[in-house]
Amino acid sequence: MRFWLKPTIFLICAIPFGQLAYNANSGDLGVNPIDTITRFTGSWALIFLIGSLAVTPLRRLTGWNELIKFRRMIGLFAFAYALAHFATYLVLDYFFDWQAIAKDILKRPYVTAGFTAFVIMIPLALTSSAAMIRRLGKRWQQLHRLVYVAAIAGVIHFYWLVKADIRRPAQYGAVLALLLGWRLVVKLRRRNAAKFAAGASLARSQ
Repeated sequence: MRFWLKPTIFLICAIPFGQLAYNANSGDLGVNPIDTITRFTGSWALIFLIGSLAVTPLRRLTGWNELIKFRRMIGLFAFAYALAHFATYLVLDYFFDWQAIAKDILKRPYVTAGFTAFVIMIPLALTSSAAMIRRLGKRWQQLHRLVYVAAIAGVIHFYWLVKADIRRPAQYGAVLALLLGWRLVVKLRRRNAAKFAAGASLARSQ
């Protein structure tokens, strides 16, 4: 892998943060800055989360195996934007009013879905290092399958939030459904291949 490729991907992933900082510095966050920041960071969190799920299918379709090296980075950026999204809600919206936040999470379904996605992403981010991958072994893969649950909860959160114009959450949902469908097809093919191999082995032994 060329030495400049990983830093380039990192800078590309950081561009939305830069854009948000520039808009904040220039006073260009609209009439409701808190809402602008919340929606901006939430959208990018979902984009990067779904993008991390698209790495493996793209790698297999293109044959570019080095793509897998960027999946962890993209996933961590998804968490960084989700953390900024939640921090905006926590600090700017409610200013650490934990009682009001708890009521909001329980009362408003779209907040419940978004909070669920964020909570799921926390252990995924904490176990994303190479050391944790080695330590957890097979359990790491089992844990990180929860990323699909987080993505589904994120899309539902966005869908319930917008209420009227559902075009963007519908687009994200369609991409996520395609990725989930691809994963299901791969799993079924592997299962059928394993059954065929087992049957062939049994036939040879008889």
